This record gives sequence, structure tokens and C-alpha cells, in this order.
Amino acid sequence: MTFIPSLHAILPRLVMVILAAALTGCQRAPSAPDVDTFLKHHWQDPLPAQGDPPGTFSALEASLAPEACGTCHADQYEQWRSALHSHTMGPGIAWQLELLGQEEGNKCLRCHAPLAEQKALVARAQGWPNAPASAPPAYVGETLADQGLICAACHVRQHTRYGPPPRTPPAEGAPHGGFIASEAFQDSRFCAHCHQFPEDGPRLAGKLREDTYQQWLASDYAGKETCQSCHMPDRKHLWRGIHDPDMLRRALDVKLLLTPMATGRYKIEIVATNQGAGHHLPTYMVPKIDLVSTLHQPGRKPRELGREVIGWKADINISTEEFDTRLPAGASRTYSREFVAPKHGPWHVELRVDVAPREHYERMFQYSLTQVDMSETARETLQVAIQEASATRYTSLTLQARP
Repeated sequence: MTFIPSLHAILPRLVMVILAAALTGCQRAPSAPDVDTFLKHHWQDPLPAQGDPPGTFSALEASLAPEACGTCHADQYEQWRSALHSHTMGPGIAWQLELLGQEEGNKCLRCHAPLAEQKALVARAQGWPNAPASAPPAYVGETLADQGLICAACHVRQHTRYGPPPRTPPAEGAPHGGFIASEAFQDSRFCAHCHQFPEDGPRLAGKLREDTYQQWLASDYAGKETCQSCHMPDRKHLWRGIHDPDMLRRALDVKLLLTPMATGRYKIEIVATNQGAGHHLPTYMVPKIDLVSTLHQPGRKPRELGREVIGWKADINISTEEFDTRLPAGASRTYSREFVAPKHGPWHVELRVDVAPREHYERMFQYSLTQVDMSETARETLQVAIQEASATRYTSLTLQARP
């Protein structure tokens, strides 16, 4: 591994140069190749190194740092900073990289820090066998790998900038020679590079562990909504998902019904509908949604009547499926429970929708803390990861029903 581009890195660069030439200076008149052709070159695996920046570039133009991009793209930069894409290299993966070898580590970095320059920095930090001996060039900051899925991961190849077709004509003399426009940035296939495992990818109980694009493709949303129209509305770089309470409330509709039965018994029915997510809810195994029903009486401790889980649960090694109760796009499920009503005094039933966006990580991290041999540094990082994962829990909705 080296920071200096090899022939392997240069050949893909030549292909991109040819594509750029075909765009006839598309900074002003975009006419990109078809989406499949563009994405095949844009999301090579692994991504080639950027190579030396053009001699006409200033240090700011050549930099791959997100804050450099934020100099001109201030709104997008601030949105990215608040999004999970800027935290893909947090403590949750940092402690694991200390235990993993380079081959396994690079499988994670493919999406968490995909640039060749980021992988080189991680290799140096971890002391992996073929880490570059030389320090990174000036356009690669020492913290670039720690910043996760950065602007350049999607928008820069061989120092050429790429993006969606502009809404207004770009100004003449734009920095770094402007950019090359492609409709691919508005196509769900762009996101599939990280959010869809290939057919030969890792599976659990016969199901791909990351299958979001295919879930969307099989839904009624395909052809009507894209990943970007929901997760990047008005081109905002937010990528909100189940970790965001407002996003989940738009996706999941929950109703609570209370019906009297014979001999003082009542039945509660909980109707949960995936009304707004264009894929399974949750889409993969990490998050869980708990529907917790409780009986309340004044002066008494609430009594739990039942707990239903919406999610895909696996053991911590992801080798055995415990259950899969996810809701496909547009699907509904009704949960029913009966109970004996209190004979005296007022009472009511409460339903709480509790969300654990990192439930699988919480279990896996806690187990690893007691079972896995690691350095003190890795252990301290893991403890931070546990705290961060637990802190993402929230209550999305509370409903009440009275007799």
C-alpha cells in the first residue's frame, strides 16, 4: 500500500478522464454516460488512489478534507457533520480495527472509510503489514480516516469533482475546474454500493445481511421515490433514518385499540404499519423497535401486559437467527393480548414505542467487553462505544386507551 499512485491506480484514472472528456466540459453542459456505466467506474472496489493533484490547484482545492469542502459548501458541510455518515469511524468500529487484520479491516473500511488514502492512514495507525512507509501527502490530512464517509468518498475521483446536475448554471472559473454532473447522484443505485450486499455477500438464514436496495426495488416505492428523495430531501446531506425520531414517526404508524370481552376481561390490539419506509422496517438487524403495553392504576406500579419486537434478531456472532419480525414496505401487523381488568378504581392501558437504533451492537459490545482479549486502549474505546450505542435509545410514541 502506498500513497503514490501505482499503475493499478492510474489505469482507472485514465478511464475516468475518458469519461470526463466525453462530457464535453459538462460543468456547463452535462451529458454523462448512462448510470450503470458511470457507477461501474465511480464505485470501483477498491477505490484507486487520487494521485497527484493538478499543478494548478491551490492547497484548498487539492485537499480531501471535509472542512475544505465546507469553505464553499457550508450548508452541506454542516448537514454532513450532523449526520451518521460523519461518524462511520467512531468508537464502535475503532476498537474492532485494533483486533482485526488488514483483510478483514478493509472489508469494514469499504463503506466506513472507502478512500484509498483513508485506508492507508488506518494501515499506518494499526501497523498493518503493507502500510505505506511514507507520510501522507499534503492533500491528505492525518485525521482523514477518522472522519468517516467524507465528501470526497462520493464526490471526488482522481481529483475531479462529481455531483448531480446543477439547478442553476455554474459560474465560470469555478474552483477545481468545476465538476462533472451525472444523474447517478439522483439514482438509488448510487446508494446501493454500501446499502446492498452482492448476491454472494454474507447471509443469515438465507437472507442477505444488507439488502436495502433490493427491498426498495421490490416495494411500491421503486419508480416513485428514490433513496435520495427520502433521505436527502431537497439535496440536504442529512441521511436521517431510524435513529431520528421524526423520521421514524413518518415511517411507522401505530394504533392502540381496547375492546371489552366477557367476564371482566379486555383485549388490546396493537396495529403497526410500515407506512413510510420504502424498505423493511427496520431494514437490517441492528435496530429494534419495542411495543410495550402496560396497565396503569393510581397509586400502583404499572404492570407490563406484553412486549412485541419489530426487528431482525441474531446472536452476537450473527450465525443464528432468533426471529425476523420486520415490516416490509406497506405491510401491517396486528398484535393481540387479553388481560383481566381491575375491579375497582380507574385504570388505563398505555402503549410505548421504544426504539433501540443500535440494539445488536449494544449486545455484541457488552459481550466483547467481558469475553474478548484486547489492549487497554481498545477496551477504553469499547466502553465509549457501549455508552454511545445505549445513548441512541429513545421513545418514539406513547398512546393510551381507557375503558
